[in-house]
Amino acid sequence: MAEYHLLTVWRIEAPLDAVYAAIEDSLRWPDWWSSVRKVEQLAAGNAKGIGSVRRYVWQGRLPYRVRFDVRATRIEHNVAIEGVATGDLDGSGHWRFSSRGKLTVVHYEWHVHSKRWWMNLVAPVARAIFVRNHAQIMVQGGKALAKRLKAPLVGQENTDLMARTVKARAGQVAAPASAPARSGAERP
Repeated sequence: MAEYHLLTVWRIEAPLDAVYAAIEDSLRWPDWWSSVRKVEQLAAGNAKGIGSVRRYVWQGRLPYRVRFDVRATRIEHNVAIEGVATGDLDGSGHWRFSSRGKLTVVHYEWHVHSKRWWMNLVAPVARAIFVRNHAQIMVQGGKALAKRLKAPLVGQENTDLMARTVKARAGQVAAPASAPARSGAERP
């Protein structure tokens, strides 16, 4: 199975409560994050949401969708949301929230292994394409979140933690230094 360990950092000039609420309410992501095709609740979990299971269907610019279920393992208001994924991708996702003055900083770490046979077959030559597709989904998500909150997206970084990467300005995709990438939406 091909392994991916990716980090996204969003810096949004919006209140921590508002940013956290938008991320925590993933059932509404398809309303504002176009790469999220569908989210459905499979199990409710406890009063805090621990143990809840949601099914996600995602599609970036590439002509395939991924589907996986995430079981919430940690939900700490305005601090963290964590879960374990199973499906087309197996692994874990970790949202971390902090504020610095007017700025809310969101860290999302996604550490997964692909289970689709064709993704694993082509991963040795297509890994950079899969990583770039993820980065473009996260760039689109940061912009969409900022638009939803009517707040400026001050900065964004997407990093492949398994490769040497470069930082990106808001709206850009960070890619391995040997293969710079742009999302196509940013200024030169």
